[in-house]
Amino acid sequence: MKLKARLLDDAAMSRALMRISHEITEKNKGVENVVLVGIRRRGVPIAEQICANIRKIEDTEVPCGSVDISFYRDDLTHVSESPVVTRAQLGVEVDDKDVVIVDDVLYTGRTARAAIEAVFTAGRPRTIQFAVLVDRGHRELPIRADYVGKNVPTSRSELIEVRLPEYDGETGVFLMEY
Repeated sequence: MKLKARLLDDAAMSRALMRISHEITEKNKGVENVVLVGIRRRGVPIAEQICANIRKIEDTEVPCGSVDISFYRDDLTHVSESPVVTRAQLGVEVDDKDVVIVDDVLYTGRTARAAIEAVFTAGRPRTIQFAVLVDRGHRELPIRADYVGKNVPTSRSELIEVRLPEYDGETGVFLMEY
């Protein structure tokens, strides 16, 4: 992998996440019914940052959970002939809530679809919305993000790398090429 460009530095990422936080607050006319669910792995710290931003904006705590989508993927038959799908443990209540699923990069839409399925196994939300730091295009499913930090048209030979201190020791969004 070769670095092609740095798309967002720490400050630009912070601004994008603050904008998304304001948009979530505005679209939902406040946050009293909002629950954030980060997709493991990099969606979780991004969701936590959005929660912290909303706390500053609204002076209220928004429940923030996480979801592991590994058992909700559409390629599970490659792992087992009869995978067992159980109720997702999100760490937050989703019944009759406005659930905002959070991820780092939106690409084909398959991860988002799996996260939606996982949320439905945990309860019946009033609405499901989707927030993503980077939308790179190339959808294979009819999925779109409600909140986008940055749209980056890419080719299939490129990769978007979101680096976070929790996992990578640095913060930034990078365009990589094979």
